[in-house]
Amino acid sequence: MAASQLLRDLLHQLDGSSYKAYRQIKGEHCFAGLTLRIHHVQADPFALPSRASLWVDRGMANLPETWLRGQRRIAMADFLNRQVSRRVIELQQRRRVDGSGSGKRGALSMLCPSQVILPRTSVQIHEHAIEVRFGVGLPAFGRRIAGRAAAALLCDDIPQLAAESLRVEALSADRVEGHLAAYEDAIALRQQLADHNLVGFVANGAILPRRSGVEDTPLDNAVPFQSPKRLEVQLETPHQGSVTGMGIPVGITLIVGGGYHGKSTLLRALSVGVYNHIPGDGREQVVCDLTAVKVRAEEGRSVCGVNISPFIGALPQDISTERFSTTNASGSTSQATNIIEALEAGAKVLLVDEDTAATNFMIRDRMMQALISKDKEPITPFVDKVRQLYTDHGVSTLLVMGGSGDYFGVADTVIALENYKPTDVTEQAHALARTANPRQVEGGQEFGPLTQRQVRLPRFDGGRRDGRRGGSPKVKVYDVDCLEIDRQPIDLRAVEQLAEVGQVRAIAEALILSQRRGLDQQALGDWLAEIDRQIDANGLDDLSELNRGDLTRFRRQDLAAVISRLRTLKRE
Repeated sequence: MAASQLLRDLLHQLDGSSYKAYRQIKGEHCFAGLTLRIHHVQADPFALPSRASLWVDRGMANLPETWLRGQRRIAMADFLNRQVSRRVIELQQRRRVDGSGSGKRGALSMLCPSQVILPRTSVQIHEHAIEVRFGVGLPAFGRRIAGRAAAALLCDDIPQLAAESLRVEALSADRVEGHLAAYEDAIALRQQLADHNLVGFVANGAILPRRSGVEDTPLDNAVPFQSPKRLEVQLETPHQGSVTGMGIPVGITLIVGGGYHGKSTLLRALSVGVYNHIPGDGREQVVCDLTAVKVRAEEGRSVCGVNISPFIGALPQDISTERFSTTNASGSTSQATNIIEALEAGAKVLLVDEDTAATNFMIRDRMMQALISKDKEPITPFVDKVRQLYTDHGVSTLLVMGGSGDYFGVADTVIALENYKPTDVTEQAHALARTANPRQVEGGQEFGPLTQRQVRLPRFDGGRRDGRRGGSPKVKVYDVDCLEIDRQPIDLRAVEQLAEVGQVRAIAEALILSQRRGLDQQALGDWLAEIDRQIDANGLDDLSELNRGDLTRFRRQDLAAVISRLRTLKRE
């Protein structure tokens, strides 16, 4: 008798039994060309869903090898993830019950991708099989097993889900090829940035505005992007051939213009240009240096031993800023901290929007200098450091600036936006800077020292209040902007380049792994590099001992940002 029939018979026998009897189905169940593995069975109908995975034989899926070569495997897994998650939603709608049943009755759940293409644990393509990981709320009436409903779900619906999502006959070859092409073209564009002395690129015809603040799809009837002629460059791609668009040169670039004309929209598109986007997103050919970090003021954040002395001298009451710590940073000290921490994590490009910046950190105009002398002002404004940051450390900066012309004199490139249409106004801006009454430069001759910290994580003890080590640390992820580990909340609202919740979950696992393996006993830069190395070598599964289907690849810059926002972090 086939294992699938054995599973069906077992579930029928369990119908009406105590919910705990579901434990009997844990293990491996074979179908024709499929293997269903139940890794964990939930304790009751209202607990977190049971964890399961479906393994589909590569021969049965029959995907062409050309879809799976090299880096294409990441994009192909991403495409299949989208197929399966769509089918899961459709299945949920078909199986929507009449209100009977208990808890998460018959609910399937899996990681739903954002607009970007990333490695995830939800769908993985192995040498001989395609693995799909998901959660399943095993059906119940009250606290009794609904065995026949469970049999229909596990033995009929899930195999059908695989047939409708993973086999080559169920896939549109054109859509697959378009998905793979968009991924490879974006990688090719980004790889050419350094050769052309660029930090970013926006293709002509790109659609940058989004539908809303909570919906990341392109805005209908948006103005397509068109590069100014002087900044226009032509890059090559393997599928689209030559692509023309605006190159963002190395150095200091200003984006200026009136309110609501697209300045922040352009900066936002470049900030997520560290990722490769799906076809139809509108930003498929918008790319940025992989290390780019968007920095802002973050009043109230905690700071642990950061050397912000390049920007802020000794504070009143002789508070040193060479190992600056606080539980309640001001706007200026938080922005200085965010910049130094980004550099510590390897950022070679900074993205700054004046709307989210601290005014007294960004500029000190001529009249304020006349009223408050420099010896009474510990803050050296960014306008006096941004050029040194590039000349001393090779770090470029892209700024949205609508309220201060004092940056004209330090900018290499100035782009004006009007109704989302960019114009190169560099010469006009430089001419204005030459004729303006100059302010006094306060930045000194050098940027100042960059110090690599060694910080230690707090002890994650499973949430025990008696101080003894407990079980596994308790992790709660509320969204991309909030994480909690062992009742320690971490505010991530200012870590703006996190693309999806799976990255936050993966970062939480990376923190727990770091403590378990003692990775936090080395300098932070080495620690971040080691996490990257381990994931590259062993995959995201290296982060957790569980069979997790909800982890997404993150950047070291975002991991560093989360580490630095732990309020119980300690510096060695």
